[in-house]
Amino acid sequence: MSSNEEPRGHWPSAPAYPPAGPAGRAPDGPRPGAPAHTASHRGAWIGAAATLVAAVIGVVGTYMVGTGNSNQAAPPPARTTTAPAGGEETHGDEGAPSDSSRSPESSAPADSPASPTSPTPAPTPAGTVQWQGALAIAYAESKDLDSTPPEESEINSDNDFSVYPLGSHMLRPESGAKAVVWETSGKVPSYQDCAGVVGTLATTTDMKLKTGLVVCALTNDGRVARLTVKELAGQASDTRGVFDVVVWSR
Repeated sequence: MSSNEEPRGHWPSAPAYPPAGPAGRAPDGPRPGAPAHTASHRGAWIGAAATLVAAVIGVVGTYMVGTGNSNQAAPPPARTTTAPAGGEETHGDEGAPSDSSRSPESSAPADSPASPTSPTPAPTPAGTVQWQGALAIAYAESKDLDSTPPEESEINSDNDFSVYPLGSHMLRPESGAKAVVWETSGKVPSYQDCAGVVGTLATTTDMKLKTGLVVCALTNDGRVARLTVKELAGQASDTRGVFDVVVWSR
């Protein structure tokens, strides 16, 4: 051993790791391992990730709700009407139901004429001739003078006069009709003449007929009539009389 060397027993102990080099690395050995992350650091990362996911879900949900409301609130598309050259209208929503709120006047042609109205007929003045002519009244065939022309009614209570044999030809008022013989000779009674006597002198009593006799009568419906005997025939079931009759309106 050389005299310049100190005894080996006085040298300091070698370090556990070789001294760090210029970049904190061991000159020839591997870099020492980094300390592991703690459990608290992992919990912070997990919480941050959960917060981010919740924020994304909230944004997406708000967007979807807003889109749905905007679709519901959007007004329906306006109808479009196009008049082609042929004059027919084509509607953009042909499948849609027709607009029933339009008034009938709007769909009618502007130049359509108004419907003509029938004038109400004026009432016939009393005393106007309703019917005039020859009338045969046979046995068991009563006549209704209120019908035009007079005829036998199927409703017996509507008939006014009948003729029957009783040793002679008889005239019988029926169902409330009345009659009176016109006594003034040489004058054919007018409506005013007969109307003046039937209200006070006419009765429902049967009367004997003869040719030329003039009778003023009141029907069961209130019409004034005049019967002039023109012909009498038959004596039994074929008994009949022919009269010249005028019925005036009431």
